[in-house]
Amino acid sequence: MEHTGLIQDPMVVFAYLASVLGLVFWLSSRPQLAKLFKVTPPVIYAYFIPTISTTIGILPPASPVYDWIVRFLLPFALLLLMITVDLKSVAKLGGIALLMVVAGTAGIMMGGPVALAVFGPLLPDDAWMGFAALSGSWIGGTANMVAIAESVGTPDAMFGPIIVVDTVVGYGWMGVLLFFSGWQTWYDKKYNTRTQALEETNQRLAAAQAELHPVSLPWLAAILGIGFAGAVAAVNLGDALPALGDPTIISHTTWAVLIVVTVGLILSFTPLYHLEEHGASKVGYLALYLLLTAIGARADLRAVLDAPAFFAAGVLWIFVHICVLLLVARLIRAPMFFVATGSMANVGGPVSAPIVAGVYHPAMAPVGLLMAIVGYVLGIYAGLGTAYLLSLVAG
Repeated sequence: MEHTGLIQDPMVVFAYLASVLGLVFWLSSRPQLAKLFKVTPPVIYAYFIPTISTTIGILPPASPVYDWIVRFLLPFALLLLMITVDLKSVAKLGGIALLMVVAGTAGIMMGGPVALAVFGPLLPDDAWMGFAALSGSWIGGTANMVAIAESVGTPDAMFGPIIVVDTVVGYGWMGVLLFFSGWQTWYDKKYNTRTQALEETNQRLAAAQAELHPVSLPWLAAILGIGFAGAVAAVNLGDALPALGDPTIISHTTWAVLIVVTVGLILSFTPLYHLEEHGASKVGYLALYLLLTAIGARADLRAVLDAPAFFAAGVLWIFVHICVLLLVARLIRAPMFFVATGSMANVGGPVSAPIVAGVYHPAMAPVGLLMAIVGYVLGIYAGLGTAYLLSLVAG
């Protein structure tokens, strides 16, 4: 992209992104638009409105604001989200639920290299870096996508087709799963699945809900202080550690992300977990969605011209993923609910997994959220492993 953008001042760029995010979520809260945002979640608009703004020349394709948001808000969001992970409730999910999430992750890890091997000749030489970023998104969510992209050095121009494939193929697959919810009784009867596992899981989670409190100024200050102090410390420590791999798989940014994820999970067993009762995860998600706007603004929409091959690769990738899930489901007699929710816990993350779970069994939406949390926890580590496999395929 040759233009520099109508808006140049970093603070004005930041205000524009924040305004877009605020407008999207305000509109998503309107009852008149409820059906629209159920089909197309706010995350899509957080991506594409900044992307279109850059394409038509309102925003610059590069800005210090984008660099700052990615460098610091990514570890800030991940730290808060990991601190507030209720691993005790996750442990109560039961073996079938956990195994199906892991099977979904394994399917993504296998599908990426297969898709790249098949469609690699039709794609740019650095397509493996875009695939690595997409694997991060499809194992846990957007924060993982950004982390893996920064780790392998995914070019900004590659984000265009990757974001399109992520949203169109990913949410298209979500639509397929929603359609098949009407077939779950037939599936469970035909394959004699262990449907009692659903009731057992529901009973285990009956008392898993934390008591929430109104957000207060002292607690909000504590959340921001802990989040930014931890993020800055992790970034500085990551900068001091060496990059690893040729091509680079573990970059300075990767070290920072690994530090905040690991430390955050450890802190989730301490009294800091109670920050969740005062809105810590909501602050983390707010930072994550602001991060989405910056990623969207850096994307080159013209790169969508490469999308046909990317689309085909994405479809093959999802096909391998679901084949692995169905194979494991047959072996352990998992109900169709766990197949669908285990898939969306990876591909869609915490935004979509509860929706799919709720459609299959209305009372089980919290199970979808907890399964998605497992995907988040696995995402960074499994995404780095997938990136390494992709680099081997790319040669």
